[in-house]
Amino acid sequence: QVQLVESGGGLVQAGGSLRLSCAASRIIFRLNDMGWYRQAPGKQRELVARISRSGNTYYADLVKGRFTISRDNAKNTVNLQMNSLKPEDTAVYYCNARGVDWAGSVTDSWGQGTQVTVSS
Repeated sequence: QVQLVESGGGLVQAGGSLRLSCAASRIIFRLNDMGWYRQAPGKQRELVARISRSGNTYYADLVKGRFTISRDNAKNTVNLQMNSLKPEDTAVYYCNARGVDWAGSVTDSWGQGTQVTVSS
């Protein structure tokens, strides 16, 4: 499994911005889709945004136009720029990476999560 380390969470006022970063620290054969999920208290984990290795992106409707996902394949990193934050964006944000290891096995890795709190 790939080890993912997230950073960039914190407390921000509504309307503010945060940038989350995630770095893969173990080298596997190939990282494919990378993405960000979030889980608010009492709710299920939900997809926020994903990006393919070629740069195709997907966003949940709730964040379209406010969040931007990007990645650097050379550095094995994925970022999430979050603008116009709302209190309902408060959650623990998790980085996810899917890939293939040297044995040809599919991998699905998660970071430890980073807290994002948006105050009203």
